[in-house]
Amino acid sequence: MPTGSILVADDDSAIRTVLNQALSRAGYEVRTAGNAATLWRWVTQGEGDLVITDVVMPDENAFDLLPRIKKFRPELPIIVMSAQNTFMTAIRASERGAYEYLPKPFDLKELIAIVGRALTEPKAQAEPASAPEEVENIPLVGRSPAMQDIYRVLARLMQTDLTVMISGESGTGKELVARALHDYGKRRTGPFVAINMAAIPRDLIESELFGHEKGAFTGAQARSTGRFEQAEGGTLFLDEIGDMPMEAQTRLLRVLQQGEYTTVGGRTPIKTNVRIVAASNKDLKILIQQGLFREDLFFRLNVVPIRLPPLRERSEDVPDLVRHFFALAEREGLPQKQIDAGALERMKRYRWPGNVRELENLIRRLAALYPQDVITAGIVETELAEPATAPVDLETSGSQDEIGPAVERFLAAYFSQYGENLPPPGLYHRVLREIEQPLLGAALAATRGNQIKAAELLGLNRNTLRKKIRDLDLRVVRNAR
Repeated sequence: MPTGSILVADDDSAIRTVLNQALSRAGYEVRTAGNAATLWRWVTQGEGDLVITDVVMPDENAFDLLPRIKKFRPELPIIVMSAQNTFMTAIRASERGAYEYLPKPFDLKELIAIVGRALTEPKAQAEPASAPEEVENIPLVGRSPAMQDIYRVLARLMQTDLTVMISGESGTGKELVARALHDYGKRRTGPFVAINMAAIPRDLIESELFGHEKGAFTGAQARSTGRFEQAEGGTLFLDEIGDMPMEAQTRLLRVLQQGEYTTVGGRTPIKTNVRIVAASNKDLKILIQQGLFREDLFFRLNVVPIRLPPLRERSEDVPDLVRHFFALAEREGLPQKQIDAGALERMKRYRWPGNVRELENLIRRLAALYPQDVITAGIVETELAEPATAPVDLETSGSQDEIGPAVERFLAAYFSQYGENLPPPGLYHRVLREIEQPLLGAALAATRGNQIKAAELLGLNRNTLRKKIRDLDLRVVRNAR
């Protein structure tokens, strides 16, 4: 049976009652208070084996109280609750020595499990980390359960040098997470250096990463520093790591294993003190199966995996993001805007194939191009949607029954010409010529000409689909009914 004395501080009597009942049933002795002064008096009197406290109380903010508690009783675990479920709340709780941060509303079973761990684990003696300077812009926005989980993981990682692997679709904010790890971590006084593997020619990636010596290759007329040297003492963010060629992967693995590297054309090993944060919008496990990514490198990078959910999986965060981006636009000199409830609801229903980046671009466009002070649902509809049209004319676009034969024709032609050999250049465009037109036609027919639904069905951006319809000269006819 669990044992221990728990001090609960919250100005909400209903929450105090619920916690008192739940923790008492779990076998703990519980004392509750509605203010910080009572909690502080109990702590200084040596009472309690664990503290559960809300952040905002009538007489004092818990973030001001926590450092005093940790200084007076550094072994006392503190669990912080808050309805202000932001990234900065989680960071402040971690900085001020909290054992755990729980956003409200929380799951009672999870809370009791955390209490059990806190009372049985060895007591920490370390002083809380010093807080970094406040910044004006909150780096991550969202109060959804998925984002709360990410905040809590990031808060635990801030004072470590663990390698982090961030996965997520394009536009979900992978670099923002990497920058938050740096800006609020113990390496924040060092440089943050980012390199996108997909944007660097493959034969130059090793030189970009590790630098090169004069004469190392044609055109190397002087010694050049690499990103590892530039990031010394700080953080190196390797974006789109899945596009790194195998040769560079081998060299990166050596750095992670031995903590040193050599420049291209150099022979003297160089020690490095850099935290690695990697990111990919591709499934690296699939690339491993295809022989395109080293499995041993994956395990070295994937020490702490963080998956960023696409915006469509956290639509409840859209209103907060919209207000955040409007505020940023205003600070950049764009007109101040308000947004009505109908417009927010329309945005929450949209699938956001471009994720948070697409939403940010939309907000900037709304702030810049529309003179209205209040953005309405009609304005948002104009930007996000097209009126549904009637079914596509199948005589010009092809029907769903044509897709199978089109694919069969292509495959038969391919294998009759090339067998198991590699195909010649231009294979992708041949596939498109053979099957794209009937595929688009079938999608439009299946959705009765609704281009929004057809784009979702095909996994395309609406503007991309519209361009393809125009380029392929697919004729959409009006519904005569």
